[in-house]
Amino acid sequence: MLKKSIDLIKLEAAEQSDNSLKRTLGPLNLVLIGVGLTLGAGLFSITGLAAANYAGPAVTLSFIIAALGCGFAALCYAEFASMIPVAGSAYTYSYATMGEFFAWIIGWDLVLEYSVGCATVAISWSQYLTRFLSSFHIYLPAQLTLSPFETAKLSDGTIVHGWINIPGALIVILMTLVVIRGTKGSAIVNGVIVFLKVGVVLVFIALGWQYIDPANYKPYIPQNTGEFGHFGWSGVLRGAALVFFVFIGFDAVAASAQETKKPSRDLPIGILGSLLVCTVLFGLFGHVMTGLANYKEFANSGAPVAIAIEKTPFAWLSQAIILAILIGYTSVILIDLMAQSRMFYSISRDGLLPKVFSEVHPKYKTPYKSNILLCAFIALFAAFVPITVVGEMTSIGTLLAFLMVCIGILILRKTDPAAERPFKVPLVPLIPILGILTCLGMMVFMPWETWLRLVVWLALGLVIYFCYGKKNSVLRKSLHK
Repeated sequence: MLKKSIDLIKLEAAEQSDNSLKRTLGPLNLVLIGVGLTLGAGLFSITGLAAANYAGPAVTLSFIIAALGCGFAALCYAEFASMIPVAGSAYTYSYATMGEFFAWIIGWDLVLEYSVGCATVAISWSQYLTRFLSSFHIYLPAQLTLSPFETAKLSDGTIVHGWINIPGALIVILMTLVVIRGTKGSAIVNGVIVFLKVGVVLVFIALGWQYIDPANYKPYIPQNTGEFGHFGWSGVLRGAALVFFVFIGFDAVAASAQETKKPSRDLPIGILGSLLVCTVLFGLFGHVMTGLANYKEFANSGAPVAIAIEKTPFAWLSQAIILAILIGYTSVILIDLMAQSRMFYSISRDGLLPKVFSEVHPKYKTPYKSNILLCAFIALFAAFVPITVVGEMTSIGTLLAFLMVCIGILILRKTDPAAERPFKVPLVPLIPILGILTCLGMMVFMPWETWLRLVVWLALGLVIYFCYGKKNSVLRKSLHK
């Protein structure tokens, strides 16, 4: 099986050229990147859908279960990131442990993960924007803020069908322009926004707690409807599988490795630090949100926080928090776009994708052509696909990536036990095995339609690999010289 040695990966990363990325990120930047992407992507959008459709008030338990599985995977990510501090995240780790073919599969899967994750947030951003503007009696046409597969009920009772989600597509385009201008500037913008988002969550928890209606927690775990995954304990587990994608943040930290000043030290701090902060906030947030409003009210809404806030007397808080959420969402989209382009940068440098994806801007030192192409793809998703579909697709993509990283740790501990490991996963093989079982368990609870979309996406990836990637692989060519 064609593998790339860790020494070769490090050597390639150390090479400086016009196509090299600039190292500008420290440990605080990395924690903020992780929190910036994790705190918002699902917390403000998917939480309500998971509660309304699967777990009920027990969505808090769904978060805890998802965080537990994430913790196992995060430890594995931290070991890999300290050993192989280069761009590419799980793709690069798989290249070193399982070989080029599996690396391509996981890389292609991560393309799906970041693309639809970014689209999910953009769609939710659009819904919050519509709600915010309506409070000032500015009404955007529903046809231009919803996908063709969604409907809206107007104040006069008329049902209208969406045509295209223009605000969702526009925010993707604007954030792409910010990302192209440079990583350091993007990190500064993200840092400011993250502090704002954490403040918003803390204010929501503190003020909302006193208006919790205990009746909304009864029953805490709604009785199963007779259909697997719809409430009951199977619903709690399916809810965990859906909200799992909110923890995508530490994958983005790992993807930023090649722009980190001291990666062997800073990457584990960024990965584990962001996971710890977000897990505590998620549990408290889910508890308050489902206590303020009945979980059934969140059905088919990409803006569940707005619904919960309306149950409090703080009218000013509703608008302030929605505005802060809108601003905060921009950082999620920004980091998604940044991590996605770095993934393509790594894959392209290995020859598995065309060189256009690894061409760096002469002034800003960012993979700008990759950003532009990805912008077009993600903007189309945001404009024409409903939020429930993209949210589930992101979750299964994230679970598959985490699964492969846990497997990679087991393989590398066996094949290269003497390798330098600045950070080591404790209790191996127990921790990686628990990570594997948790990820597999939650993947089983995903709807079959989501599995079908994943299989179709991976099949498309295999066609690209065998028709282009395998023939143009830099490593394969070097071995045949």
